Amino acid sequence: MKINDLFIKSPLAPLCQRGVFTKTMDLKVNIGKLKLKNPVMTASGTFAYGKEYSEFVDLNKLGAIVVKGISLKPMKGNPGPRICETPCGMLNAIGLQNVGLKGFLKQQLPYLKKLRTKIIVNVLGNSIDEYIELAGDLESAGVDAVELNVSCPNVKKGGILFGTEPGLFRELIRNVRLKTSVPLITKLSPNVTDVRIFAKIAEDEGSDAVSLINTISGMSIDIRTRRPRLANITGGLSGPAIRPVAVRMVWECHKTVRIPIIGIGGIISAEDAVEFFLAGASAVAVGTGNFINPRATMDILEGIRSFMSSEGIASISELTGAVRC
Repeated sequence: MKINDLFIKSPLAPLCQRGVFTKTMDLKVNIGKLKLKNPVMTASGTFAYGKEYSEFVDLNKLGAIVVKGISLKPMKGNPGPRICETPCGMLNAIGLQNVGLKGFLKQQLPYLKKLRTKIIVNVLGNSIDEYIELAGDLESAGVDAVELNVSCPNVKKGGILFGTEPGLFRELIRNVRLKTSVPLITKLSPNVTDVRIFAKIAEDEGSDAVSLINTISGMSIDIRTRRPRLANITGGLSGPAIRPVAVRMVWECHKTVRIPIIGIGGIISAEDAVEFFLAGASAVAVGTGNFINPRATMDILEGIRSFMSSEGIASISELTGAVRC
């Protein structure tokens, strides 16, 4: 089954659009010091820099826009092919292509700052010093929060990934926290033995929230050519195929930490989002769904409102962690 075959607009959304439900509901959420008007965000790397989706989405209605990962210097990314479809998902090996910090501050941020939506910038670096510089400069530029992409290798430590080695992970968050006061969100990798260990470290070292999950490492081979479908050979698996894994990890982390959790992984409908809330998420970020339906975030937000009204739920916070186990 292909991912496009899976996208069915939430049956709840049309009810909200027709004005069937009029009850006032509180969709506001707090992600640490960050106050969002609703819990629907975009996932880094799937919504470009925001402006690209303005033709399809009222950007002012989103809870937050998380822009694609920004590095100190521009990056060209990997050679193509860089994306391929898989059953119920997709593999990508974009290679973190981006305009770099200076390019973002000059070309992208002025537009974003005109919006009435919180702006979160995902950052990536090859050393702790690079993360500190990125977070500090973005704080000075007035962004609302920084999301640490820890799925990057520390070149000074022999290429060890920040997000998979507990000691290095702790050192990174501790040092960024000491140097900046901007709200910090740490995006956790699922490619670890126990994600709870990393969630607890993030909390202990001052992260205001955690977001999970990032993509799962995968590979796809064309049996006719006998070659990998991605030039990079392996890539990150995303989409509905990983949703049960993501929901489970959110549930585990909710039982482990007190800081807010942002759920990510295969959310293409309001029902998917509600599942993450019940598992323990305070907010959700829509990723691959944006490629299937550019209006996915709006449809999901409308569907959440309809679900809350039909269930008699006054505040979105009533759903967080409300699973009955």
